[in-house]
Amino acid sequence: MQAAVSFQQATAAKTGAARPARRSVRVQAAAYNGQYAEELVATANKIASTGKGILAMDESNATCGKRLESIGLENTVENRQAYRELLVTTPGLGQYISGAILFEETLFQNTRKGTSMVEGTDSPGAEAAR
Repeated sequence: MQAAVSFQQATAAKTGAARPARRSVRVQAAAYNGQYAEELVATANKIASTGKGILAMDESNATCGKRLESIGLENTVENRQAYRELLVTTPGLGQYISGAILFEETLFQNTRKGTSMVEGTDSPGAEAAR
């Protein structure tokens, strides 16, 4: 059985170039000096955490519906909500993501336990793009 190879690995192998390791990016000064400057810099530093990614869950209702359809589910508000809840309540999510991009509908949805989806993405180590 053949091992899975990422696009970057395949490209590096083909060109003979090694891909450099991702370096940490730190925002040190903001061009914006308003009342939210410190919060903006702190959020940017949190999102740029080394070794973490951004969870893009900003799929439109139509795209989300295609995912649901592929597993035999109807494209309903309840099913989209359950799908998104599955993502934001994944145990340990904050260890792997530093932020999440949300679709507008998600901003107004709650989990079955009553917490907002946005709060779910604010698990330790993650920040929601609102």
